Amino acid sequence: MRLAVAQIITGADLAANLELIREYAMRAKAAGADLVVFPEAAMRAFGNSLADIAEPLDGPWATAVRSIARELDITVVAGMFTPGDGGRVRNTLLVTGPGIETSYDKIHLFDAFGFAESDSVDAGTSPVTFNLNGTVIGLATCYDVRFPALFTANARAGAQVNIVCASWGAGEGKAEQWDLLVRARAVDSTAFVVACGQGDPASIGLRSAGAVDSAPTGIGHSAVVSPLGSPLVVLGAEPELAVVDIDPAVITDVRGKLPVLANARTF
Repeated sequence: MRLAVAQIITGADLAANLELIREYAMRAKAAGADLVVFPEAAMRAFGNSLADIAEPLDGPWATAVRSIARELDITVVAGMFTPGDGGRVRNTLLVTGPGIETSYDKIHLFDAFGFAESDSVDAGTSPVTFNLNGTVIGLATCYDVRFPALFTANARAGAQVNIVCASWGAGEGKAEQWDLLVRARAVDSTAFVVACGQGDPASIGLRSAGAVDSAPTGIGHSAVVSPLGSPLVVLGAEPELAVVDIDPAVITDVRGKLPVLANARTF
């Protein structure tokens, strides 16, 4: 499978963010990718209002992403916001492409490091996987990466690849934690991990106008990691498209040599 990691930096403007998705999806398709992964909050960056732009999966923004995927004959994963309960939104990953249509609502909300995602976001409740050309792929969003059980649940549901879309918060030690967690989740689940984060706005001289200081706007460091925890590609802080070939067929051999899923006990 050839996949692309689109480490973009989004802002408040939905139309501008949609154009970034179109641009990077076109570049991914030109490079021969079957799948292009965008970060969390691709619809609108954190630090901006969310309730006023949240829309259902058949709304205009999601429909435009769906049209891009159909036009280019490529599967797209992108973070957006859908309506939740009590005036909140859901932090949703839209997955759309040839014969594929699903979504995942972020389960673990980022109430940490001075940011309270649960103030404005309604949590999802169920893991989600999808099948792309015979490869089962699981979904996760940002703070989910700190919770191994989601990744092993996806693996037990057949996932050979876990996608993590993020807008990782900056701070002391946070880049190191991201690297550690992404690689650990690959080993926990003996699956490839495709971790796509928002780039660091500071890397291109940006700071979101009116953004909340504690809002997680991204640090970059997107990565693709092997089932044994070896980085296959690691990006820096700036916007970038990385195209990577992975072979999901190796999963059977890896799980035979390292049967952590089969050996696991519950307490």
